Amino acid sequence: MQAIKYILLVLLWAGYAQAGPVVNEQTGPVSPGADFTARQVTEVLYKAVPGVRPDFSGRDLTYLDLAGLDFKGATLVRADLYGVDLTAANLSGTDLTEARLDRAVLIRANLSGANLTGATIYRPTIYTDLASTLSDAPKFAGATMRGIRVQAELSGADFRGADLTGADFHPLEFRPGQGTLATAYRNVLKSCDFSGARLEGADFRSAVLLFSRFTGADLRHARFEGADLSRVDFSGADLTGADIAGADLDDTNFAGAKGLDTVTGWDSVVNGDKARK
Repeated sequence: MQAIKYILLVLLWAGYAQAGPVVNEQTGPVSPGADFTARQVTEVLYKAVPGVRPDFSGRDLTYLDLAGLDFKGATLVRADLYGVDLTAANLSGTDLTEARLDRAVLIRANLSGANLTGATIYRPTIYTDLASTLSDAPKFAGATMRGIRVQAELSGADFRGADLTGADFHPLEFRPGQGTLATAYRNVLKSCDFSGARLEGADFRSAVLLFSRFTGADLRHARFEGADLSRVDFSGADLTGADIAGADLDDTNFAGAKGLDTVTGWDSVVNGDKARK
């Protein structure tokens, strides 16, 4: 027994000597691959002159802790924000065109009025705990999100007045478990507010939209095949050319909606008799 303990101690010491003291690893930047440390980003934002947008275009900011920062309308075009912590950060008015926000922490983040054209948001962290408190959801009110690709649970998010033309809320994989970031079967967008948003050609196939609002939204040619539209409010929305094949319409409100006679898929919906028109 003593011999075994001695051998284990020798092996442990050899591994320690090869790897070096742990303290040396902890003194390095949070993300070895990032172009900046969190402190450097904070300094740039703090020293930013009014009227001049801090520029992080194309920069690698992966895994940095940037929670609570005011980005002062920064330019983040094609920036890599994979895994970055943006809890309660103010990103309103920023330019995030084609940025990568995959695995980012977006708890209470404010992206109102931001430009997210062509960006990706795959598997972000949205809630502080498993209770999925809706008040934790980020805000995208008035944002430009044309062609954005999303795989997430974003229940409670504010998309009022946003431009989501061609937005893709459909899973990237028809069969989950293929080894990519997006392995969930469907997006969960319960109690989201899309009032007045532009959603022409948006793809919500298989999405769970329970209790969400699309009042007055532009949903021309939007796709809702297989979506859960239970208790969704489409009052006053333009649904010209939309596809709802296989969707669940339990207590869905279509009062005052336009283009219902052009909507396809009525013959295969679930609970169609319970929809309100």
